[in-house]
Amino acid sequence: MLVRRLSECPEFISGDKAFLREILHPDKAPVSLRYSLAWARVPVGTATAPHRLAYSEVYYILQGRGVMHIGGEIGDVGPGDAVYIPPGESQFIESSGPDELVFLCIVD
Repeated sequence: MLVRRLSECPEFISGDKAFLREILHPDKAPVSLRYSLAWARVPVGTATAPHRLAYSEVYYILQGRGVMHIGGEIGDVGPGDAVYIPPGESQFIESSGPDELVFLCIVD
């Protein structure tokens, strides 16, 4: 059985400038997955850098409020929201509420 505790996953600044903890990644753990799972946070009043991934991605918002930008679309997000990001789309998320934005990222 593989159990990963968030508290044991080192935090680093990702390429898009989010604070990230990789929970499960097929290249970094003995798992047979087609996706990775990470925990991310974006401090109040900041945003991730615009970027594109070759693969689809899903954000699941745990805490805080945000403004999601995907291609030409913009939408408000909050706890309990899941956001699908198609492959190749330009994207970034802003932390717009009074609390830090925290979310899970699943990348195919």
